[in-house]
Amino acid sequence: MMPKNNPFVVLLATTLSAFLTPFMGSALNVALPVMASQLSMSALTLSWVASAFLLTASISLVPLGRIADIYGRRKVFIYGAFVFSISSALCAAATSPLFLIVMRALQGTGGAMIFGTGTAMLLSAYPAVERGRILGINVAAVYIGLTAGPFIGGLLTSHLGWRYIFLLTFFFGGLLIALTITMIKEETPRAAGEKFDWGGSLIYAIALFALMYGLSLLPSWRGWSLALLGLIFLSAFIRQQIKRTHPLLDIRLFTQNRVFAFSNLAALINYCATFAVTILLSLYLQQIAKLSAAATGIILIAEPVVQAVFSPLAGRLSDRREPQIISSAGMALTAVGLLLLFFINQATNIYYIIFCLSLIGLGFALFSSPNVNAAMSSVNNKYYGVASATLGTMRLTGQMFSMAITMLVFSIVLGDKPFVEISNQLLLQSIKIILIILAILCTAGIFASAARGKMHRPNSAIPENN
Repeated sequence: MMPKNNPFVVLLATTLSAFLTPFMGSALNVALPVMASQLSMSALTLSWVASAFLLTASISLVPLGRIADIYGRRKVFIYGAFVFSISSALCAAATSPLFLIVMRALQGTGGAMIFGTGTAMLLSAYPAVERGRILGINVAAVYIGLTAGPFIGGLLTSHLGWRYIFLLTFFFGGLLIALTITMIKEETPRAAGEKFDWGGSLIYAIALFALMYGLSLLPSWRGWSLALLGLIFLSAFIRQQIKRTHPLLDIRLFTQNRVFAFSNLAALINYCATFAVTILLSLYLQQIAKLSAAATGIILIAEPVVQAVFSPLAGRLSDRREPQIISSAGMALTAVGLLLLFFINQATNIYYIIFCLSLIGLGFALFSSPNVNAAMSSVNNKYYGVASATLGTMRLTGQMFSMAITMLVFSIVLGDKPFVEISNQLLLQSIKIILIILAILCTAGIFASAARGKMHRPNSAIPENN
């Protein structure tokens, strides 16, 4: 058996990876209006710059998590950092919307390899009693990335150009590769020797692609047809997985583990309700309030700053108190913040927006790390990779649903006009419609979070042997 890794080094590497993808995404959100102008993109095409990443990451997360459990998490982690870095450099060189969107899709696959294995590596390195604290630190890194992203992205976009956002993430990716290769050893995979379900992976990929791409095409008949096809394939995937000796995704994680099942459902709803907010406010602040990209970035850091401050505290609290209560309270605060944002208009005071973002940030902090702690503590080490990937899939699928809602409303209200031709009144109307939909979804998520049951008692974690 190989020697155990230094827990601090694993924490350092996974914390850097946790910082990297949200930093890139949030920095890019601030640059979207400038990118739309320079590359002559419509509002719908612009939405695909974010959606392409989410779509490929969602499709590949669970299969890659299973591969990591079988063949080694460190190996998949390193390959993911490499793919992410190279695709970042290629995004920086993009001269057309199509090439940029394709490279963003490739970047999503690399991102899935990173954050589909990072949490599993981290939990394997630390004892169970420290999970909440360590996950709190890891989640705080996500929010530090979200904090730094709009500010640095705004500065880079204003003074150097949006391409430097991708070049900076290329540099961070190189650091992550060097750190992991030189300082972290591969541990013996817990699922070594088990077969990988290629057939199940194909069905799973078709199901998610058809469902998520179909949602992005609504309300057209093609959208409805693809969404229905996705649901049919998803049903076939579940039936196939139940019969497999070594399934891609052990369905018992959902049917026999209430904490895991409802933690994932709550994550899906929470990210669906919150992901589009930054993009919507970036458009509002720059197109309607007429602020610069740099000023917009400074305002948008309010939410992730609060998240970064309170996430470690929430994670530590979830080691002693029920995540069911903490996460549900967080969802409630987020719903209030979204509802308050619905009342913005062309003359809204900037401090009102900062207050709403801070409230959403506090709610998200109370929800996120306790929710991850509950889900991951309810399964055994053998399933860490696929459980972490499943949570990641819920996160990304929720984000994709959030973008699908945004794209659907944009399609109905704004059409496919070039972004520079859209009136402020119509843009504000579409933003408010999206915000009220997200607020309603978040309210429903409170009940999903509360339904998970208690974690701090013997639970129905799936046993080691199949």
